[in-house]
Amino acid sequence: MILTESQLAAAVARDRAAGLTVALANGCFDLLHVGHVRYLRGAAAEADRLIVAVNDDRSVAALKGAGRPLQPAADRAEIVAALRGVDYVVIFGDANVERLLMQLKPDVHCKGTDYTVDTVPERAVVREYGGRIAIVGDPKEHSTRDLLKGILGFGAVD
Repeated sequence: MILTESQLAAAVARDRAAGLTVALANGCFDLLHVGHVRYLRGAAAEADRLIVAVNDDRSVAALKGAGRPLQPAADRAEIVAALRGVDYVVIFGDANVERLLMQLKPDVHCKGTDYTVDTVPERAVVREYGGRIAIVGDPKEHSTRDLLKGILGFGAVD
């Protein structure tokens, strides 16, 4: 379910009142691949509810460079929301998810295996409100960048 930030805050409050735990994962999810699926599956296993924060188009362009994103944020959010295990999706435009973490205070902040607990950029914020960090997913062997190289090279003549 794709929600605004205020709708998401209300949903999280209802879930907490019902005694449910909440995890948050985030990313660009531009050209969804198996690494994303494994990351989100791992994140979903960390709590009763999984929130996925999807970077808006402006922040993807800033992070990934010219020509990105390939798909608009609304499309990327809809694709992520369709995945089993994903309960809520929110589109955000900040450079990182610190503000959302402070607003929602999820029990678990999930990051991919390209991080360690000590290298997660938001670790201080998570520790400040008493949450925990979980490193989830498979080894970082998949990337949209590599997929694009393969697609663009497909049919190329030497």
